[in-house]
Amino acid sequence: MDLERVKCWDTSKKDSWKNILLLAYQSLGVVYGDLSISPLYVYKSAFAEDIQHSETNEEIYGVLSFVFWTLTLVPLFKYVFIVLRADDNGEGGTFALYSLICRHAKVSLLPNRQLADEALSTYKLEHPPEKEKSSRLKVVLEKCKALHTALLILVLLGTCMVIGDGVLTPAISVFSAVSGLELSMSKEHHQYAVVPITCFILLCLFALQHYGTHRVGFFFAPVVLAWLLCISALGLYNIFQWNRYIYQALSPYYMFKFLRKTRISGWMSLGGILLCITGSEAMFADLGHFSYSAIQVAFTFLVYPALILAYMGQAAYLSQHHHTSHRISFYVSVPESVRWPVLVLAILASVVGSQAIISGTFSIINQSQSLGCFPRVKVVHTSDKVHGQIYIPEINWMLMILCIAVTIGFRDTKHLGNASGLAVMAVMLVTTCLTSLVIILCWRKPPILALCFLIFFGSIELLYFSASLTKFREGAWLPILLALFLMTIMFVWHYATIKKYEFDLHNKVSLDWLLALGPSLGIARVPGIGLVFTDLTSGIPANFSRFVTNLPAFHRVLVFVCVKSVPVPYVPPAERYLVGRVGPAAHRSYRCIVRYGYRDVHQDVDSFESELVDRLADFIRYDWCRTQRTSSCTEDDASRSTDMSDCRLAVIGTVAFSGAPAYEIEETQPASVSVGFPTVESIRDVIEMEPVERRVRFAIDDDSQADSRTENATQIREELEDLYAAQQAGTAFILGHSHVKAKQGSSIMKRLAINFGYNFLRKNCRGADVALKVPPVSLLEVGMVYVV
Repeated sequence: MDLERVKCWDTSKKDSWKNILLLAYQSLGVVYGDLSISPLYVYKSAFAEDIQHSETNEEIYGVLSFVFWTLTLVPLFKYVFIVLRADDNGEGGTFALYSLICRHAKVSLLPNRQLADEALSTYKLEHPPEKEKSSRLKVVLEKCKALHTALLILVLLGTCMVIGDGVLTPAISVFSAVSGLELSMSKEHHQYAVVPITCFILLCLFALQHYGTHRVGFFFAPVVLAWLLCISALGLYNIFQWNRYIYQALSPYYMFKFLRKTRISGWMSLGGILLCITGSEAMFADLGHFSYSAIQVAFTFLVYPALILAYMGQAAYLSQHHHTSHRISFYVSVPESVRWPVLVLAILASVVGSQAIISGTFSIINQSQSLGCFPRVKVVHTSDKVHGQIYIPEINWMLMILCIAVTIGFRDTKHLGNASGLAVMAVMLVTTCLTSLVIILCWRKPPILALCFLIFFGSIELLYFSASLTKFREGAWLPILLALFLMTIMFVWHYATIKKYEFDLHNKVSLDWLLALGPSLGIARVPGIGLVFTDLTSGIPANFSRFVTNLPAFHRVLVFVCVKSVPVPYVPPAERYLVGRVGPAAHRSYRCIVRYGYRDVHQDVDSFESELVDRLADFIRYDWCRTQRTSSCTEDDASRSTDMSDCRLAVIGTVAFSGAPAYEIEETQPASVSVGFPTVESIRDVIEMEPVERRVRFAIDDDSQADSRTENATQIREELEDLYAAQQAGTAFILGHSHVKAKQGSSIMKRLAINFGYNFLRKNCRGADVALKVPPVSLLEVGMVYVV
């Protein structure tokens, strides 16, 4: 899940067969590690207790038929041919589907949304708004606020189950691989060897996470490729050696025959059979690191045939061995002469599969945090060259402790399989529901098509999910308990974050108050740059007024900074900064909105500070150049400064300044000029996009024009000198230190969630200053009590 990101718009490189094959090879180690090791435990879990292997072979043929059709319908048809097409600018996963839905329907619960976000180049819509005819489903979704919350809860459920899978998959994978020792050891020795060896491998795996997968990433693909070739060869050997007619068991007839004979026991055994598709979700979640074609080629022409051959080979062997001295397992079908090499290769493959899900857990927690749905944790980027490789220390050690505890507590494949199976099917059900909404809202397909998709694949997954629920007391309780615990944390954090934003919104200070501050009121302006961090995209935050009230001074250059997330995976660097003035130019106050996607890497404080100053300098040059173009027509400097007080924001890119930004945002005037980006109009906000080169005919004297240019050049120079002098004097980071409490008369649940739950999480997770890596010497915290 952590290979170098290939940009979705770079299609020329992805379309060549050479690059497709290379990406397909690389995807083996990252995407298919978990899915490829499922033959280690599927038959063992299916025959663990509910059904018995008999002389008639009806059970083994029925299980093989179920495995074949499950692999064909879910990973191949559902994911490869349908779900992978529901990408968000080349990105996949639960948050990608939610992001797509939020862009096509107003169902997002993210605070500080702006219409300006819709002008991002990555904020592309399947159908332009002016040509789009709203469906009934969209109208209902947008009107009903309860459905907004239900949709978020559904996404959080899928996220929590992925995290739960991050606990269970390493445990069952490594445990199943090490279980091969039972064929070479006595039962007494095996009982005391497998669990310690598994725990030791898991301990080493998690202890090495801080190095990053890029150091051993080159090793992943060859291991999985060797494993797939190995199980394919073993499958072919067992087919020709024991039962050449095993292919007949692929017929659906054997599924009905199996269920007719085993009845409820057969239905309950589906909880073990579903493990054959664990890891299928990784094909979609890792789409952004590869390409649709590469994942399609790798699965269709290598992974899928190898898995089918492996399952057929095991079934062929078991069809001729009904009274094996050991229980049904993968290793009994391995010839004794190659058993040890296969054991070593299986352990290596299980480690690769575990690494993929661990990296995916880090990634999805980072996405949840960026969307305000998870408490702040430390995110370490382990590679400067490879995008997306992250390490979260707190989560890593928690996962390790839970993995080892689960291994020691369950001690067998049966309970581990029951727990893992329920988590896998819950994630797939969430994906099916969200994809159905994407089909209607984003692809604009008939609702009957989405309903057919939902009923067909949803019924299959519900069948397996119901079978998993019957194992509640035998291990399936664990992912449910983990999901409830994590969902409570995530929902409480998100709810309190929204309430804090609403409090800030209702208590912001007017611009007139800021402009009135001056020496006459005893307010001093001190050298330096003051960065006031706030969630507001307009107005003056209440924490700044509290700061000035207690300390009657603020910096010579004042910047209100809003770092916000937008429902896109990535924001291009050239479109990241929205910069504008707060008050007249002489006040030296600015607003800067920094936008990140849910998969973007946030800058460290040093690069952010220097880049922010560069963007402010570019904005100053642009603003005075724009003034020079417009002052001769209708407005003078004074009126311009007042009218521009806090409504116009310009997108300032990271390229060299060329006289004008990509476009401007004007929230008050009904004008829209499209240049390069799609134009979006609304009753509430209007995006004004100005061309880089705009010809305007003026009727003025050459002398007055020259005087105006000279005056503007002087003002530009003075303002830039003030900015750079303030930078040399130092930068102060002004952050709010908040305490949140529920207002009087609130319900018991709200008081518990806010007064105890949120405040406990806030005190025990990393603060905003730590997340931003602000030096303590430059930090100014303003205490605020939020009554929500």
